[in-house]
Amino acid sequence: MHLIINGDNRDIEVPEGRPFHVADLLMALNVPALKVAVELNRTIVAKSSYDQQVLNDGDQIEIVNFVGGG
Repeated sequence: MHLIINGDNRDIEVPEGRPFHVADLLMALNVPALKVAVELNRTIVAKSSYDQQVLNDGDQIEIVNFVGGG
């Protein structure tokens, strides 16, 4: 599947025969879901939907890390 992730063109290997979700992408990229916000095609994806939101070829995804500090 071809995705645009944080402005970079990426080809991601996905299993055949089942949908590929935001949670699957984060796992494939080794990104902890609790520490990021995800935007899909300019719309924020709720954390509770990461395992339900299906990705499609050509989707644009922004993954933003939370940074703490004072």
